[in-house]
Amino acid sequence: MTLHLDEDKEPLTDRQKQVLEFIGRSIERRGYPPTLREIGEHMGIRSTNGVNDHLKALEKKGYLEREDLKSRALRPVDPSGGGATAVRERFVDVPLLGKVAAGQPILAIEQAEDTVRVDRFFLGRPGTSGGERPVFALRVVGQSMIDAGIFDGDFIFVRKQADARRGEIVVAMIDGEATVKYYHPEGDSIVFRPANSAMRPIVVRRRDWKSVDLLGVVIGVYRKLR
Repeated sequence: MTLHLDEDKEPLTDRQKQVLEFIGRSIERRGYPPTLREIGEHMGIRSTNGVNDHLKALEKKGYLEREDLKSRALRPVDPSGGGATAVRERFVDVPLLGKVAAGQPILAIEQAEDTVRVDRFFLGRPGTSGGERPVFALRVVGQSMIDAGIFDGDFIFVRKQADARRGEIVVAMIDGEATVKYYHPEGDSIVFRPANSAMRPIVVRRRDWKSVDLLGVVIGVYRKLR
């Protein structure tokens, strides 16, 4: 992150600059700001009170806004005049709906457990009330999509839509259970192919009278590094 300072504002100390830069880098790389503990560990500050002192100074000098009292509600202020609003508009909170199998189908919970904040750049046009297709996130369970770079424990971002092109990675409901696979319609059948040569595809034939609904197309993967 390139730190832009406003000449009309009170100057920052070196430590305050470091804190602000760390917050900005975290948002750029992960899509959300660091916790107080993470700031403290990065800066070598042992107490959260010490971290808070720096945050209060940054807020007082006009370089930081706190949307509420939560530790992940930190937003650097854009010195160009857009304020924190310009920074916020770069990011979108994607609802995390539950788990989806990369293997045998399992139930996906249609209730938001949490949200994942991500830069809009990685989602294209994530969707709003203005008519664009919304995006939701699911946590992956299983190993069947590992050759596509989707691993157990990853979060996938899914653009909600009821259709897909042949060969796209989709999330589908098969008799009320959700799975993530490559989509291959073939005549009177739909083949949901894994990205793991050790696993077999799921074949749904019209004569089987199974209910198949596409929930959406996978447009991104998020992995938390440990």
